[in-house]
Amino acid sequence: MAKTSKRMKNAKAKLEPGKLYKIDEAIKLVKETSTVKFDASVEVHANLGIDTKKGDQLVRGSVALPHGSGQIVRVAAFVPEALAKVAKEAGADLVGGDELIEEIKKTGKCDFDIAVTVPDMMKSMAGVARILGQKGLMPNPKTGTIGPDVKKMVSELKKGKISFKNDANANIHLTIGKVSFEDKVLLENFQAIFDALKKSKPSGVKGTFIKTMTITSSMGPGIKIAF
Repeated sequence: MAKTSKRMKNAKAKLEPGKLYKIDEAIKLVKETSTVKFDASVEVHANLGIDTKKGDQLVRGSVALPHGSGQIVRVAAFVPEALAKVAKEAGADLVGGDELIEEIKKTGKCDFDIAVTVPDMMKSMAGVARILGQKGLMPNPKTGTIGPDVKKMVSELKKGKISFKNDANANIHLTIGKVSFEDKVLLENFQAIFDALKKSKPSGVKGTFIKTMTITSSMGPGIKIAF
């Protein structure tokens, strides 16, 4: 069993065991307990009251963070030549059509964090669906990455729109910013995520949907949130 470092012990000592903190208090504690030498990410983890074995209870969606996540997101736009210029001007880091799809088929390399495409390209995208799907990169209408407005999709992602989906243990993991962000900024980003999660509740879930929420910094202790 791994030993708890002195740094982590000192950080945990600032927390009351078993206490649920109001979000504004929790954000202050996240900063106080982040002792790493880099600008750590601030993460929110939620455990949901869903049955992951039931397809109609899976949770997937997207949310535009008011102030972005502080992370650099590399966006790939799979578009026909007529829309290539639009995608580049919107900020896409990688733009291509059939030739880009063929390249990924041959190499299996995906040097980007998220992909968008238009409905007309979906037939061609089928050729790399397995490769992108295994990496969680396949465009999906539920996350707003398939649509006719390339400019809007790309610009929103570059500004801070993020996607979420539950894992096998019914958890959601999201980054809401950096420790260097002002408290108010982190609070507004958290509220946007909280509202988006509530709206994503599947109709098949009858009991408590959001069971627990925890906020933490990279390599910091988890702080349980009262909500």
